[in-house]
Amino acid sequence: MAGNEWINGYLEAILDVGATVPEEQRSTQPSPRERGGHAHFNPTRYFVEEVVTGVDETDLHRTWIKVVATRNARERSSRLENMCWRIWHLARRKKQIELEEFHLMANRRLEREQGRRDATEDMSEDLSEGERGDILGELAQTETPKKRFQRNFSDLQVWSDDNKGKKLYIVLISLHGLVRGDNMELGRDSDTGGQVKYVVELARALAMMPGVYRVDLFTRQVSAPDVDWSYGEPAEMLTSGSYDAEGHDVGESCGAYIIRIPFGPRDKYLRKELLWPYIQEFVDGALAHVLNMSRVLGEQIGGGQPVWPYVIHGHYADAGDSAALLSGALNVPMVLTGHSLGRNKLEQLLKQGRQSKEDINATYKIMRRIEAEELSLDAAELVVTSTRQEIDEQWGLYDGFDVKLEKVLRARARRGVNCHGRHMPRMAVIPPGMDFSSVMVQEDTPETESELAAIIGTDGASPRSVPPIWAEVMRFLTNPHKPIILALSRPDPKKNITTLLKAFGECRPLRELANLTLIMGNRDDIEEMSGGNANVLTTVLKLIDKYDLYGQVAYPKHHKQSDVPEIYRLAAKTKGVFINPALVEPFGLTLIEAAAHGLPMVATKNGGPVDIHRALNNGLLVDPHDQQAIADALLKLVSEKNLWHDCRINGWRNIHLYSWPEHCRTYLTRVAACRMRHPQWQMDTPLDDANADESLGDSLKDVQDISLRLSVDGDKPSLNGSVDPETGNDDLEIEDQVKRVLSKIKKNGPEASLEAETEKPNKSGGGASMTKYPFLRRRRRLFVIALDCYNENGEPEKKMLQVIQDIFKAIRSDSQLSRISGFALSTAMPLSETLDVLKNGRIQPTDFDALICSSGSEVYYPGTSQCTDSEGNLFPDPDYATHIDYRWSDDGVKRTISKLMHFSSPEGKAGEKQESGPPIGVLEEDMESSNVHCVSYLIKDSTKARKVDELRQKLRMRGIRCHLMYSRNSTRLQVIPLLASRSQALRYLFVRWGLNVANMYVILGENGDTDHEELISGSHKTVIMKGIVEKGSEALLRTSGSYPKDDIVPSESPLIAHIDFGQSSDGVGDMVDNERYNLEKGICPYFLL
Repeated sequence: MAGNEWINGYLEAILDVGATVPEEQRSTQPSPRERGGHAHFNPTRYFVEEVVTGVDETDLHRTWIKVVATRNARERSSRLENMCWRIWHLARRKKQIELEEFHLMANRRLEREQGRRDATEDMSEDLSEGERGDILGELAQTETPKKRFQRNFSDLQVWSDDNKGKKLYIVLISLHGLVRGDNMELGRDSDTGGQVKYVVELARALAMMPGVYRVDLFTRQVSAPDVDWSYGEPAEMLTSGSYDAEGHDVGESCGAYIIRIPFGPRDKYLRKELLWPYIQEFVDGALAHVLNMSRVLGEQIGGGQPVWPYVIHGHYADAGDSAALLSGALNVPMVLTGHSLGRNKLEQLLKQGRQSKEDINATYKIMRRIEAEELSLDAAELVVTSTRQEIDEQWGLYDGFDVKLEKVLRARARRGVNCHGRHMPRMAVIPPGMDFSSVMVQEDTPETESELAAIIGTDGASPRSVPPIWAEVMRFLTNPHKPIILALSRPDPKKNITTLLKAFGECRPLRELANLTLIMGNRDDIEEMSGGNANVLTTVLKLIDKYDLYGQVAYPKHHKQSDVPEIYRLAAKTKGVFINPALVEPFGLTLIEAAAHGLPMVATKNGGPVDIHRALNNGLLVDPHDQQAIADALLKLVSEKNLWHDCRINGWRNIHLYSWPEHCRTYLTRVAACRMRHPQWQMDTPLDDANADESLGDSLKDVQDISLRLSVDGDKPSLNGSVDPETGNDDLEIEDQVKRVLSKIKKNGPEASLEAETEKPNKSGGGASMTKYPFLRRRRRLFVIALDCYNENGEPEKKMLQVIQDIFKAIRSDSQLSRISGFALSTAMPLSETLDVLKNGRIQPTDFDALICSSGSEVYYPGTSQCTDSEGNLFPDPDYATHIDYRWSDDGVKRTISKLMHFSSPEGKAGEKQESGPPIGVLEEDMESSNVHCVSYLIKDSTKARKVDELRQKLRMRGIRCHLMYSRNSTRLQVIPLLASRSQALRYLFVRWGLNVANMYVILGENGDTDHEELISGSHKTVIMKGIVEKGSEALLRTSGSYPKDDIVPSESPLIAHIDFGQSSDGVGDMVDNERYNLEKGICPYFLL
């Protein structure tokens, strides 16, 4: 090893070249073959430069420093050699990943093009030759930005004061991070950043718009010891709108509020990657609040009818997933803002070559995030972006959005031509707004040294009183008179702060003319920070020492959100410059803030700053990888005062384009153009009034959270919809109460006589009398049996009947519980087969309050005239059928599935077509199990069936939005509407009949259909019976490389219990005893069996 000392110099060369080779030079280095005949070619340097382009030298430098400090020469040489091999391995691995990514992207492009062709050809059958040419001609026309703007707004009515009488209710959702209205802890962690500020200011601004009555911003309630107590408050008022500008009382619920919904562990603050298993629990809690608030607003401004949300707007992937489920349960429009996207992040992390895709997925739950974004695209009417680049280069990567197909569908919709259920969300570029209330516009006077001296204080003179943050910054600076170059961001590697510091340190003229101020969030101890942030801060300190920048760079440890305007003011006072050198900036809100305070900008040319620069024309754009270009741009603005002055004036002249009123006006204009929808049924059915306060009053089930109505009127309803101590006696006599109410209705109300007239023998219910409405509206508990017990042929097994009978017996053995409890059966079987199975077990259909059939595509209420025809035959709930019909076309689904099945099975080559017809022995339509909202296929060979993930991807590429699932022991493939599923059907029962999901018990097996996971999660109580379902259909759910089950279902939850099938009677008996105890004590019905 003695001869290996050359390695030391080799590593030094790598580090030196890595710091000095410009990006363009790296990317254009000639190959050895091209330079082989030239005497100046240095093979060693060429190899070093090639390695450096593929290796992040930050960690390598740290390791190298430790190695060279090793005293033993032999050990030092050995470790240096190992580092060389490590470099080689990293470079080689990165090349492999880039090659794999290239092939993957090529395949995706081919699939997208094929999907677009299929969809266009399929829809072209409805058009004449002339119409086809017209549409193609429209798409082929080139558009300037001005033409595109005119086209987009030509048919839209701009939101104005004329809408003042609308009184809209808007729901915003932003789940992760710490959200509060004042003293936001921005920069505390990677989850509490610009998005938190954005959504809070958006809520405030929307509440001030004409026609908007109330805005609720939903987030997570956090009562952890390591965060402030304010994040545990159930509600926080952002703006009060009790009186309008003329002093008239407009209602006590008017204004903007933060509503904190408890979900997940109550005593832990979780980073966003760990929130995924609790999304459905949030949806149930949010749904309870929305229903309660809709009823309250209906009493105040709706004439007694519920005021449904005008729109539900999800921010980021987790909130987008939640908004999709919540809007589907309520059947109201959904809007999405991505903020940052998972596919982009995955690409960037793979290009770094430091983590495999599996490691990335384990750390960032990136595949779950991407699927959430795809689900959000499925449900969204509108996607709000900050820039055009976000549409073309980011959303364009997703299966659920294709720019060309979106134009085709829009052209067809404009002509009134059927799209066969295909849909692409509209993309709208709406730059974020800014609150200018804290901006103090400074007079543009010539620079005077005396003015700055008076502010700062020199030559022993007493300075004027200055903001504390000014003093905190200036204590770092030897000469605070010099212009301040200001950077404000988290210490994230993507923000590229270290390159800025190198540019400043290596440009002597710039150091002589200006100071540098780095506002990098808040910190107490670098060692306690996350790895990426800590590495950046450590590198910053080392670079300051390397270039001896003491007295020229300020880097305060703490600042409050209220200090930020003062920081901008200080930089503007010194005739400074604001810089955002991020590698990629999705938008760049700080650039707008800086412009409002009179600061010219230097910004990255990648992302949103391009659009901001086009609008404001107040600075220069640079390549963030080009250190010299950054230094030159800063020096140009600092040294050329006329240019600085022009940029300052331009920024002020055009800054109104980014005001919150302008943003909200454009936003409401776009939302108003969406297809408006909301529940159409009447809510005031007989006997509902008697239970309204009890069934809809439980906005949240947290024991310490009395009610979200703190934000409304201070009332404190029941915690969970179950019996409070004061009302327990009424529940024990519920039947007497019902009789009394019925007798009053019969005497005084016409609806009672109608209900009495409709009581007829029920053919399917074994002769029981019928009621007009289901008993669900009076239930306090609902036991939902969703056992997927099927044999290898997909036929139901007898043990399912045994469990049903055990549950009936256990619940009915307790008179108190049986009075307030109902039953529902949830199954993949169609109604006819379900009735046959119940008949074989001698179970009456009327024993169930609801039958959820065909995987959630149909809901029946046995024994009610609402779902029974004159012959006594059951028919599905027409309200539910209307509810789930959105974006559904069984004809489009059949056409697309048929075309997809012309391709070979996964074992064949991609894109290889069969000679004729679907693959033999794989799939055929099951007419007996199909209905208007369910297309069912019989799977004859499950080993050749495509996974749900793969099928869903191909359908999305063709614009088909639906819910796919394999069921009945992998013998059926069922395709149902996007808004339908067995879990969403339970939420429909809550919305329609007021039976809170939190008061439901869902009884499952360990395995089941591919929607099994959706039924486990949520605020309902889940009982999993071990040993009853030996085999389900989950093997056909996800492809390899997708997210695991743990990203959907919480590993531990007080809402999930397990019992053995052989002890089902005892287990259900324990559950009954537990419920009896809850009823007697009036406590929240959490349970552990």
